Amino acid sequence: MPELTRRRLLAVGGALGLMAAGGLTAAAGLSRRPAATGAELRSAVPLPPPFRVPLPLPAVLEPVATTGGVDRYEITQREVTAEILPGVRTRLWTYGGTFPGPTIESRRGRPVTVSHRNELPVPTVVHLHGGRTPAASDGYPTDLVLPEGWSGGHGGHGQGHAMHDPRAVTTDLTRDYTFPLDQRPTLLWYHDHRMDFTAPAIWRGLAGLHIVRDDAEEALGLPAGPRELPLMIADRAFAADGSLDYPSLDPTLRGRPGVREPYLAGVLGDVVLVNGAPWPVHEVDAARYRLRLLNASNARHYELAFVDEGDGRTVEFLQIGADQGLLAAPVKHSALPVAPAERYDVVVDFSRFPVGTLVKLVNRLGSGRTREVMAFRVARKAADDSRVPAVLSTDLPTWRRSEAVRTRDFSFRAGRMGEDGGHGWLIGGLPFDPARSDVTVRLGDVEIWRLVADVHHPVHLHLTGFRILSRGGEAPFAHDGGLKDTVSLRPGESAEIITRWEGYRGRYLFHCHNAEHEDMGMMANLQVT
Repeated sequence: MPELTRRRLLAVGGALGLMAAGGLTAAAGLSRRPAATGAELRSAVPLPPPFRVPLPLPAVLEPVATTGGVDRYEITQREVTAEILPGVRTRLWTYGGTFPGPTIESRRGRPVTVSHRNELPVPTVVHLHGGRTPAASDGYPTDLVLPEGWSGGHGGHGQGHAMHDPRAVTTDLTRDYTFPLDQRPTLLWYHDHRMDFTAPAIWRGLAGLHIVRDDAEEALGLPAGPRELPLMIADRAFAADGSLDYPSLDPTLRGRPGVREPYLAGVLGDVVLVNGAPWPVHEVDAARYRLRLLNASNARHYELAFVDEGDGRTVEFLQIGADQGLLAAPVKHSALPVAPAERYDVVVDFSRFPVGTLVKLVNRLGSGRTREVMAFRVARKAADDSRVPAVLSTDLPTWRRSEAVRTRDFSFRAGRMGEDGGHGWLIGGLPFDPARSDVTVRLGDVEIWRLVADVHHPVHLHLTGFRILSRGGEAPFAHDGGLKDTVSLRPGESAEIITRWEGYRGRYLFHCHNAEHEDMGMMANLQVT
C-alpha cells in the first residue's frame, strides 16, 4: 500500500517495536513513571529566572464585518520574529503575527466565518478544536490551503511522500472556515492540522484561542473582565541561535515527515510558556479569578496545583468547567491533571492571601524548571461582587447506557506499520489512511466507545462532546465530570465514553492528541451519515 510505504520512511525505532510486541506488559512498566510519554529537548540558550516576565494577554480580534447575522474575521498566517525569551529573537509561524494568535470571542448560535490567508512556506489546515463544525470547515488534514507557488505536490506532503486522498479539497492561498457555534459556551482553540506535520506547525506557533459566550453563563456572576484570564500553557525548547528547537527529520517541513528516533514517543521542551511568555507573573486583586486553562503542549502532561510561596501550602480551588463548558456544579480540587488539548475552567480565590503574597502555579509532574508554570502576585485589596453558584448549568446531556445502540472497542498502541518492520502509532492496529473508511456512525445515535492505551494517549473526538463513564472498570475521576472532547488515557488504562452523534453529516476524525503520535499514524476516519 502507498500509505505503508510512506510510513516506513519514518524508520520508527526499536523502543516502539518493543512496546508493540509487549502490549500492555510494556505499558505496565512505563506506568511506574507516568509523568511523561516522550523525550525532553534541552535549550542551548540561557533561560530567564521564573516570575519576572509579565503575563501577556492575547488581543481579541475585531470582526471585519457583522452583516447578515454572521461575524466575519480575517487572519493572515505569516512568519515573524519576536522576543519570547528576554533579549532573544525567535522566528515564529503565527496567526496574525502573534503567538498565541488573536482570540476570537463569539456568541452561542451566532455564526462566524474566518478567512485564513496562508503566507507561510508550506500548506496549512485550520481546525477549531472542540467546535461543532460542518465537515467542510472542520480542518480535515488533507484539505490544504496551499501557499503561493507551492511545488510540494498536490497532496501537500512533499515530493515522494504524497498520500492519495480523492476527497481532499485544496485551495490556493485563502480559505473561508464557517463555524455555526451552535454549542455550549466554552473555551475552544484553533490550531494547524496539516497531514503529517501538525506537531512541528503547532510547535512553531500556530495556535490561538476561541471563546464562546452566552447570556445564561454571563448571568451567573462568575469572575469576569480583567478577572477572567485565558492561560495557554505550552512547553518549548530553544536552539543556540534563539530559534525554536524541534527534532524534525526535515526542518523545512516540505518533504519527509517525522522526528528523530529519541523523540518518537513525543517531544517535550524545557521551557514552560504561558500565553507565549516563559514562567510569567501576573498581578491580581485580592479577589476571585476565573482561569481558563488550556494545555497546548505537543506531548507534555501537567498536574497543576496552586502553592503559597510563603508557607508552601497547597491552595484549594474550584473546577467549574471542562472541555465543552460548565459543569453542573463546582468541584473542589487541590490539584488538576491536564493532558495535551484538554481545557479546564477553574476559580481561585486570592482574597484569602495578604497583599504581597506570591501564589505559584506548579506542575507536580515536572522536574527542575518544568516544575514551575507561572505565578500570581496579590497586589491590592479590592471589592469583589463575583460568586460561584451551587448550580452552574442544567443543560448537560444525560445519556444512559441503555440508550446506546452499539459499543465499539479501540486500542491505541504502538505497532508495526508494514511488512518491512517499520513502527508507528496505531488505532485498532492500523495507521491512518485518508482513503480508508474506519468507522461509520448514524446521526442521532448514542454510542459507547471503550478505549485502551499502552502509554499516555489523550484521545480527541471531532464534532461531538462526550461523557466519561468509567476508567479501568471503575468510577471516573473527580475531574472527569461534565462534557469532554478529549480524554486522557494513562499508561495501560482503559476508559469508556458515551456520546450522541449530533450536528452534521460528513467526514471527521478521532485521534491521539499527542501531536507526534498523531503525525505518525494515530488517527482514524469517522463518517457521520
